Amino acid sequence: MRPPEDLRAARVTVGIAIATAAAWLLSLSLPPHGLWSFGGFIPARISGGSGLDGLPVVLTPLSATLLHADFVHLFFNIIFLLICGRAVEPVLGGKGLAVLYLVGAYAAAAAQYWAAPLELTPMIGASGAVSAVIGAYALLFGRNKVRIANPAVAVAVNALWLAAAWVGLQMLIGYSFGTAGLRIAVAAHIGGFLAGLLLARPLLLLRWRGA
Repeated sequence: MRPPEDLRAARVTVGIAIATAAAWLLSLSLPPHGLWSFGGFIPARISGGSGLDGLPVVLTPLSATLLHADFVHLFFNIIFLLICGRAVEPVLGGKGLAVLYLVGAYAAAAAQYWAAPLELTPMIGASGAVSAVIGAYALLFGRNKVRIANPAVAVAVNALWLAAAWVGLQMLIGYSFGTAGLRIAVAAHIGGFLAGLLLARPLLLLRWRGA
C-alpha cells in the first residue's frame, strides 16, 4: 500500500493541526507555567496527592495536546501529524483518524501515569496523540520501507525504527532547545505508538465493512 500525497483527503488531520497551532498562538498571551498546570496532564492529580487545581483531570489528556513548550515543540508535532495523517486518514477515514488521535492522547496519559503515578510535572504537547498516528502509519505502510521476505517481520522492524526515531527526535528537541523545566514523556510516546499499532487494523475493518 502506498501512502497518498495529497492533504485534500486528510481534512480532519489538517483541522487538528490548525486547531493545535491556533491554541498555541492564543496561549502566548498567558503565563505558560500556570497554563501548563491548569490544562496539562499531571499524573499525581489522579492519585489525589498533588494539591493542584485545574481542568477536570479526565479532560487533561486532551487539553494537554493543545499546549506546547515552544515553537519547535509545536512545529515537529504538526509536521509529523501532517506527514503521517495525510496517509492514514484516507485509509481509515476522518472518523477513524479522529478516534485514533483521541485514543492515542488517552493511551499516552495512561502510560505516563503507569510510569510515574506521583509525578507533579505537567505533561503537555500533542506528541502522544501524534505517536498513535505514526504507529498506524507504520502498520499500514511499513512494507514499503523494509525489504524483508516475511511481511509481518517487515512491518515490525519498520514500526520499531519509526518508534525509536520519533522518541529520539523528541528527546533531542528537549535537550537541545530546553522545555522550561518540563521532562520528555518517553512512556507517553510509547503508549500512544502502541495504541496506533493496535487500532490501525480494527479501524480499517470497521471503515470498509461500513462502506
